[in-house]
Amino acid sequence: MTNILSPVEPPFEAETAALLESYPRVQGHLLSLFRTFANSTRFLRKGVPNLLDQESPLPLREREIVILRTTAHWRCEYEWGVHVTVFAEAAGFTPEQIAATVQADPHAACWSGRESTLLSVTDSLAASGDLPDPVLQAFRDGWTVAQQLEVIALCGTYHTVSQVANVARLSPEGLAARFPDAA
Repeated sequence: MTNILSPVEPPFEAETAALLESYPRVQGHLLSLFRTFANSTRFLRKGVPNLLDQESPLPLREREIVILRTTAHWRCEYEWGVHVTVFAEAAGFTPEQIAATVQADPHAACWSGRESTLLSVTDSLAASGDLPDPVLQAFRDGWTVAQQLEVIALCGTYHTVSQVANVARLSPEGLAARFPDAA
């Protein structure tokens, strides 16, 4: 047994294989992140896919703004790149907006007022786990309680995902986008 957090390679034990069946594939490929979760069947059972379902109270675009900004905050190119590749087109992001999730002020001209507020919420949660009063008021005014809980859960979940991917030193998936140049 190794003490290095890394993707588990097939063949998987029966319980692990059964749990991994519920995880999404990208172009038929089981992501390294999910194979890293497979180091713990408990972690697999508690896993991330539950927040990426059709029942989310958030529109896809808002969900992805939160995920991209959170993973960018934690410098997790692995997960950021997977989400850009899989969801950016469906979410209607422009190339400028994709880059802005990593580089720009939350009030950049490429974002609507609502999206700027959501980015400010995400930035505050990632930085301190709380919201300053003006951001909190805008959040309360713009999102239902169910949506607020979803945003908070996404920030927390993708903080965890970013930590797992970063600590495991996962290289970006071959099919995934890469962070834009910092220049």
